[in-house]
Amino acid sequence: MFPNDLFSLQLKMTTLMVETQTVMALRLMGMSGAIPAKHGENERMVDEKGPAMAKAFAAGTKAMMQGKRPDQIMSAAMVPVSKRVTSNRKRLMK
Repeated sequence: MFPNDLFSLQLKMTTLMVETQTVMALRLMGMSGAIPAKHGENERMVDEKGPAMAKAFAAGTKAMMQGKRPDQIMSAAMVPVSKRVTSNRKRLMK
């Protein structure tokens, strides 16, 4: 594992953290009525968690079983969650 690998993982984790906070803030503002929220957003928020976590678990487990490095395992597990969070951020910011 090289320093660039750790930097890449840190960048991915930081991006996920910032986008997650943005999605949470937008959803909380929608729930409170501060901004308009689409019908069904609360249900969508709950319904998407299980499948995203299952995909993340499967991706991380697959990477681990392939003998990948810890940073690669973490990156693989973050891909499904990052995709969902990024799509939520883009949709909620429209």
